[in-house]
Amino acid sequence: MDIKVRDSNGAILSEGDSVTLIKDLKLKGSSTVLKRGSMIRNIHLTENEDEIEGRTDKVKGLVLRTEFLKKA
Repeated sequence: MDIKVRDSNGAILSEGDSVTLIKDLKLKGSSTVLKRGSMIRNIHLTENEDEIEGRTDKVKGLVLRTEFLKKA
């Protein structure tokens, strides 16, 4: 896979990295809010370079836009 996935600061993300949220995010279909500074560990890259998959303590199976993340 030769897709280069970058975070909001331009750092290259790879499989298994940890990222931090830079903005509070409301989740669709839920009353849960992911707070700024929340850590998401062991990310999984998708075929879309603007999205990653991850999980938190509260929510499993998140798909997040890379514009709201920075490499931890």
